[in-house]
Amino acid sequence: MFGSSPVRARHVSAAVVTLAVSLALCAGAVPVAAADDGADPARPVDIGGRRVLLDCRGSGSPTVVLVSGAGGASDEWTHVVDAARPEAEPKPDPSAVLTEVARFTRVCAYDRPGTTRLDGSPNRSTPVTQPTTAAAGVEDLRATLASAGEHPPYVLVGASWGAMIASLYARTEPARTAGLVTVDGASPFLKDTLTPAQWETWMGKIRAMDPGKGLEAPDYPGAVGELRAAPAPPRGLPAVVLTSDRPWDLAVGGGSTWPAWPAAQRLLAEELRARHVTDTDSGHGIAVERPRLVARAIRDVVEQARAGQEG
Repeated sequence: MFGSSPVRARHVSAAVVTLAVSLALCAGAVPVAAADDGADPARPVDIGGRRVLLDCRGSGSPTVVLVSGAGGASDEWTHVVDAARPEAEPKPDPSAVLTEVARFTRVCAYDRPGTTRLDGSPNRSTPVTQPTTAAAGVEDLRATLASAGEHPPYVLVGASWGAMIASLYARTEPARTAGLVTVDGASPFLKDTLTPAQWETWMGKIRAMDPGKGLEAPDYPGAVGELRAAPAPPRGLPAVVLTSDRPWDLAVGGGSTWPAWPAAQRLLAEELRARHVTDTDSGHGIAVERPRLVARAIRDVVEQARAGQEG
């Protein structure tokens, strides 16, 4: 699912994470109360003739920026899966990640071009030519935050494909980055931990996607190159890597791809010198399955960042 969010592909199971577009890597200021009463706080932000829908809530510093999985709009951070009925559609809930984080700091989520909302409707951000790279995602994110008048430093939180964008932002904007959390995030290490046959089959499925519909289609090989060419992660950056512990598979043949996933996660945590949380009781869609766990990890990083600012 480096191309369609786990939630959109039917959120939690291995089948969910299997293809929709490729592995979703695969998922103005208003008070929290207003967000909880059914109002839509999202607003369009102009970035050079295009618009990006941005949903910001709460107050405080550093600001947390939530980056969804491929194909996934910002509502992945406002909805939750009912643990008693995992087959049901995700629903808005006060325990969702965005709402929980808004209780202790400023938090923003946004709709990348080509993503869809949980009800299947297109988002209100201006479409762009696909496929797209992590660098393009970073540029859009940088422009969106600046145009909206949001202020660094930021704690970047990336789910699945969104972790590629969040990680590249942290590497290329170290002065604006206060921390990093990856939520079963994608990384360049998958190219190393998958077998060559699995990698080529997976990339072939991505290339075979129909770009005519304008849906987000991540250029994963391009993003791998961008991250490997970028500066090393900043030393001392507060970071947490959250990893699914319920096996799922990319279904690209040549045996299960599950062993490659936790192996890549371990390498990512080592590279970031991050606290690695593997006891998540979750599939790939950790944000909708275990939102409070994600919010706690974010809070830990926010508190570390604040302590560093005070020091």
